[in-house]
Amino acid sequence: MRLLLLSGVVLWAGTTLVLSNLRWFARRPLAERLRPYTPGGLATSERVGLLSVESFREVVAPLSRNVGEHLGRLFGVSEDVGTRLERTHSTLDPTAFRVRQLGWAVASFGLAGLATVALGLPLAMGLLFLLGAPLLAFLVLEQQLAAASARWQRRLFLELPVVSEQLGMLLSAGFSLGAALNRVAARSSGACGQDLRRVVWRMRQGLSDVDALREWGRLASVDAVDRLVQVLALNREAADLGRLMAEEARAIRRDVQRELVERIERRGQQVWIPVTVATLVPGVIFLAVPFLQAMRLFTGQ
Repeated sequence: MRLLLLSGVVLWAGTTLVLSNLRWFARRPLAERLRPYTPGGLATSERVGLLSVESFREVVAPLSRNVGEHLGRLFGVSEDVGTRLERTHSTLDPTAFRVRQLGWAVASFGLAGLATVALGLPLAMGLLFLLGAPLLAFLVLEQQLAAASARWQRRLFLELPVVSEQLGMLLSAGFSLGAALNRVAARSSGACGQDLRRVVWRMRQGLSDVDALREWGRLASVDAVDRLVQVLALNREAADLGRLMAEEARAIRRDVQRELVERIERRGQQVWIPVTVATLVPGVIFLAVPFLQAMRLFTGQ
């Protein structure tokens, strides 16, 4: 009976939302239909019903965003979700991402409830399952976004030496900073190229080249990008910016090489973990046998 009642409520809500978008069912009033033909009323107004998809989205969006931000801070996520979405060039805005998280959590809660009823789980296990499933769905999407942001920062760090050398060559050849950025952005297809295309787009919107680059540095949150932006900010002050860019490219390449060496050494040390475990267990067994025999001799058993 509980399952039938829950199914009836879900069916009623879904039917209401679907019928609110059908023209033959939710017909607009006569005043709104005549509005485009009146003087000064050429702009059509979107009517939002009491029980419609738009009204439901307007109610759910702020709630999901607030709940998502509080849960993210509770689990140690300090970076803003909008920054991470913009960093990875996602088509979603923070509200849409939080609404998707809430939808996945509600769907997982419904599936967990159905599974609890169908399997006949005990009360404690059922409550744990009902609370853990939505939380797990929320954290899975949060982890996917964090992993995508980390991968994007890693790609920027690895591509930055080549991009720095290209910018240094163009500046040494006589290109202005804006022309060099535009040329590299048009010819590059990696992570740096996409970010530089956004920098060029922001410059076309009215920002100066230095402000657009500093905005990129804040958004990327990579130390190498910050240093590169600081060097490029000396465009109007330094006489030989190409040489400075070449030195910065070599410094970034040394950082990449140093990190690669550290990763190789760390993986080399990890190789010895299974070897140590594989040799430690038989060694303990071989040492335990004579130890037990000696204990029997001394105790007289």
